[in-house]
Amino acid sequence: MTISPASSASDELLERVRANLASVRDRIERSGRDARSVRVVAVTKTFDVTHVAAALALGLTSIGENYVDELCEKRRAMSAFTASWHFLGPLQSNKITRAVRCADVLSSVARVKELEKIAALSPGQVIDVQVDFGDDPGRNGVAPGDVGEIVRRARALELQVRGLMVVAPQGEKATRQAFLATNALAEEWDLRERSMGMSDDLELACELGTTEVRLGRALFGPRSSEGRLA
Repeated sequence: MTISPASSASDELLERVRANLASVRDRIERSGRDARSVRVVAVTKTFDVTHVAAALALGLTSIGENYVDELCEKRRAMSAFTASWHFLGPLQSNKITRAVRCADVLSSVARVKELEKIAALSPGQVIDVQVDFGDDPGRNGVAPGDVGEIVRRARALELQVRGLMVVAPQGEKATRQAFLATNALAEEWDLRERSMGMSDDLELACELGTTEVRLGRALFGPRSSEGRLA
């Protein structure tokens, strides 16, 4: 018997995610973009593997995770199915080895020491540089003025710099400025991908040129507060 992603998700879950995905695509279209021009990364943080299965069954082949252990566990569970796995969380030094084994794209690179370790462990690894436009010292990301240094060093190490990723600051004005600046930096450094936009700001991100949006609640609903794996 052939196993499909749809067979791993309940009918109720599949229909709920189908309806939510249709709503997402409508929001993208209303922003003035062709929905086919914007990649949807299904962020399954704290959702179980049946949610990954539902996303895959509906044609979403990019899956995002914020925790290395959760990423590796879900990838192993869904190894029979084709997907591109994106790691979105901060890269802790003691987790980089596992991250490069389990992620196709490391979307949160922000430090030279991370680049060096990634290059040693996984030559040619695909990465995004995460840009931080806030003033919170605890938030992951590189300052806009330091993006060039990170991109140059990554390229010198022969890593594949796919693009830039940003978690926008709060407030529409600040979000707009961050997205505009991300676009300008991507143009300056000849980077194709601009990973901008999440469940609450995807319209603005699409309006301002994102190539992908990272969506959890918009696809799957509220997250469980009970641990990482629902």
